[in-house]
Parts: sequence; structure tokens; C-alpha cells
Amino acid sequence: QVQLAESGGGLVQAGDSLRLSCAVSGRTFSWYVMGWFRQAPGKEREFVAAIRWTGGTTYASADVKARLTISRDNAKNTVYLQMNSLKPEDTAVYYCAVNKDGVVTTTNPVEYDFWGQGTQVTVSS
Repeated sequence: QVQLAESGGGLVQAGDSLRLSCAVSGRTFSWYVMGWFRQAPGKEREFVAAIRWTGGTTYASADVKARLTISRDNAKNTVYLQMNSLKPEDTAVYYCAVNKDGVVTTTNPVEYDFWGQGTQVTVSS
């Protein structure tokens, strides 16, 4: 089992930056992929970015890759999502998740095995 705990969300203004953290605990393996997803009210859960736990290979949605960057600190067992130039349409609950298959390009949320509780990000205009 893997436990995930997101933090760092909040209310910000358009143009601001925010960094989300996802603390990872439990048993993990080097090939695991960590992903960030988001879900806005009334919308489906949307893939944002993913990173391989070992090696650091990343993959991000084309819609956000210029502004949202995923990274990880293995020593701290933490995955980050740096969000710059935030827009009101970035408002959502942000979730981190684990994919045990190790495919960093996996974007379908049903293929992720463990999930955190989410952290709310609200961007005002």
C-alpha cells in the first residue's frame, strides 16, 4: 500500500504561483510513476503531469506544460507540482496518484492505483 498526502493548495490571484506537495509513504518501487491530476466542479478528472520515481522522466499535458512543472525529491519522498502564471481555469481540486505499471505517459486516471485526498486550488480573476 502507498499513502499520499497533498498540501499547498489555497486561494491565489491570477498570475500568482503556487507549489503543491505530495508526501509519499508506504512501500514504493523504483518503477512507480507519480501523477498529478485535477478536477474542476462538474468536470472529469484531468491528467496534469507525471514523473517516474527513479530517473525523473516526466510527461505533461500539452495544455499546461508551459506553466505547470512536476518534480520529485526522493530523499524527502515528496512529489511537487510547481504552478506559475495561474489562471482562473486552473481552479480545481488537485490530486496526486501512483501508477504501479511504470508507464509515465499514462494519462487515464483509472490506471492509477493509489490516490491522495486532494488539495483545493482556487484562482481568482
